[in-house]
Amino acid sequence: MNIPNTTQPRLVIIGGGFAGMNLAKALVQNKNFQVVLIDKHNYHTFQPLLYQVSTAGLEPDSIAYPLRKTIKHGKHIFFRLAEVQHISAERQVISTTIGDLSFDYLVIATGSKTNFFGNKAIEANAVWMKTVPQALNIRSLILQNLEQATITSQPKERAALLRFVIAGGGPTGVELAGAIAELRNNVVERDYPDIKASEISIYLIEGAPRVLAAMSEKSSKAASKFLKELGVEILLNTRVEDYNGSLVTTNQADLALETKTFIWSAGVTGAPVEGLQSSALIKQANRYKVNVYNQIEPYKNIFALGDIACMQTEALPKGHPMLAQPAIQQAKHLAKNLERLLANKSLLPFAYNDKGTMATVGRNKAVVDRNKKTYTGFFAWFIWMLVHLWFLVGFRNRVITFFNWSYNYINYDKAARLIIRPFKRNLDS
Repeated sequence: MNIPNTTQPRLVIIGGGFAGMNLAKALVQNKNFQVVLIDKHNYHTFQPLLYQVSTAGLEPDSIAYPLRKTIKHGKHIFFRLAEVQHISAERQVISTTIGDLSFDYLVIATGSKTNFFGNKAIEANAVWMKTVPQALNIRSLILQNLEQATITSQPKERAALLRFVIAGGGPTGVELAGAIAELRNNVVERDYPDIKASEISIYLIEGAPRVLAAMSEKSSKAASKFLKELGVEILLNTRVEDYNGSLVTTNQADLALETKTFIWSAGVTGAPVEGLQSSALIKQANRYKVNVYNQIEPYKNIFALGDIACMQTEALPKGHPMLAQPAIQQAKHLAKNLERLLANKSLLPFAYNDKGTMATVGRNKAVVDRNKKTYTGFFAWFIWMLVHLWFLVGFRNRVITFFNWSYNYINYDKAARLIIRPFKRNLDS
């Protein structure tokens, strides 16, 4: 890997998401460690805005930021573009696609991946959204299907091309459904005079009795109301059982939907690395069991942060929510604890500051839960915008995103309707 030998303890960070990137940034000025950040992409992705890339609202470079740029001021910090394949805790070595590397301390921040709950047909035929390439896949598929609908002479095929089905009524599903509805309502008839907006149907399928089940009931009701105002059909208490590339079948015997666009956003699971003891992993969630110091039990020099870490407490028996804020806060806290570790001081337990949850449905339509209060409508939408702009990495990204949002708001338009690469099923994610 061409990492210099050092007398300093070597800290290896696997993953450049919210947790890994923030830990590396926090250690830029700390010269007591040699830090090696490893990721299979050379950029950090602001995942909360991936849905806007997939629905032509933003270009991918507005929500991606070079990892090397985040650590450029640290002479003792190195980045390597690689995928970690195995961890040997006994030898204190990781194996990657570009070679092996020894470590004194290891931080696993590999995040999460899409959970298909063992359904191979859905995994093979649906599209989903966890990375920038996957978001571009969805954008291309939506636009390609609109293009195909303008030239097909078969009414049944045209209806399938203009029917968009989303599985999962969490924040991702709700935001996707709202964004596609706005694309239909504000853009399609201008770009595609051959297609009437009324021909396009959007279905959001949720297995629970309400959308946004993890948020307050007030937020759930408001989100449902906003979606219906935009023309989204919401199917509750409904589970998708199969998708063969053209037909979505559900647990409702009389409900099957023909569609060429089926987006799976029904859940995530941890993305662990092979090698640690099986007892270190909570198998149901696929997340590492960590103590209040983010150490993976039973190891003292191996830590986990963010989505991959499950810190079970009395208040949070299933661990912290798989969101950006726990990852960011754990990373900053661990940076302080690592300094204490070198100074032979006792570690401080992590305490999560819940800053609330939020989801946007569309223009002037959002919901926010914070401090047992719920905000909806324009005020919630304004809060949502400010928070997401604030946490975007890089001044340039904030400016570009703000400009795009302003342009879209004034002109009822989306400026990135480009098929950069045609969608092909099973394209590398």
